[in-house]
Amino acid sequence: MYFGRAVGPYERELVANAQRLSKSGGGILASDESTGTIGKRLVSAGLENNETTRRDFRELLYTGEELGKYLNGVILFHETIYQSTRSGERFVDVLTKQGILVGIKVDKGLKPLPKHPEETYTEGLDGLEDRCKEYYKQGARFAKWRTTLKIDVGKSLPSEACIAVNAAGLADYASIAQKSGLVPIVEPEILIDGTHGVEISAVVAEHVISAVYDQLRVRQVLLEGTLLKPMMILPGSSWPEKVDPELVAAVTIKTMRRCVPAAVPGIMFLSGGMSEEQATVNLNKINILAKSDEKELICPWSLSFSYGRALQSSVLSTWGGKEETREDAKTVAVALARANSLAQQGLYEGPHPTTLQVSNLIEGFRGWRDPTDPDKKI
Repeated sequence: MYFGRAVGPYERELVANAQRLSKSGGGILASDESTGTIGKRLVSAGLENNETTRRDFRELLYTGEELGKYLNGVILFHETIYQSTRSGERFVDVLTKQGILVGIKVDKGLKPLPKHPEETYTEGLDGLEDRCKEYYKQGARFAKWRTTLKIDVGKSLPSEACIAVNAAGLADYASIAQKSGLVPIVEPEILIDGTHGVEISAVVAEHVISAVYDQLRVRQVLLEGTLLKPMMILPGSSWPEKVDPELVAAVTIKTMRRCVPAAVPGIMFLSGGMSEEQATVNLNKINILAKSDEKELICPWSLSFSYGRALQSSVLSTWGGKEETREDAKTVAVALARANSLAQQGLYEGPHPTTLQVSNLIEGFRGWRDPTDPDKKI
């Protein structure tokens, strides 16, 4: 028992699995996009958004040779945890055989926050314990819950109400997930949209993440059995100046040191807004600085990745839905994982395996959209 925080029969398992996910040289592939989100990417590549295409694409992501050397975990979507390869082997078994822990997205998406028309909260607490127990039976051992907050200095966003509601939701989710045997990844994503500089990003991130851990403590969540998935500290996407990776790394580390407890085994950064190469280069620089002799940069956690598009975009581009490019796409998937594995150790030197000629992977919209009116969004 950790200082009176009894989390039931899964305590040792939660701590062990959180440490496995944080193991040096590995990270997490986030392939938990909803049917709509992955569908937009498939359609943009000239493919149909149907169950078979989604299954075929994700099979490419999971079956590359020696993938288990570079990934500690893979996050699945509800549909995917029940799917199998073309040959009939369950994706859960394919990953488990490689020593990769299976994770699952358990939130139900974003909704408008009442009385705060430009902000959102995440729904999904109703029935969450039953869903978590079912996913555990299916082989999942960790979970993910995403909230989003936007920065708008002129409008004083994020509001204190938005921060409080989302921090409480993350804490409730984490408590329920642990009770059901799943290591909770806590993801308070601060959206990259905006004109703000890196200093504002750092201040907001510290405030938001501190609020999240305040609520996790209130719910007596076992921090040793959790992971954090934050943004790196970047300026808003409309900020006019380029930011050097060393500055990103230094500000990111210093911000995390101010608000993330040492009991947390791993910080798994998201790749939002960065290109595949930028995500790798920035992660590499973070780990180089964290291993330096500078006392203000020493970190008690594993500093790793939980990347979605930064581990998938070149794979989709290479595949293009063609049978003859399947093996090439699988090779790219492993190469991207390997590059970030090296970056997690501060050993990446390039060249990068990306096949894309883009400066970033910013998607047009990542917030809430009214299902009855596509033009209405937050």
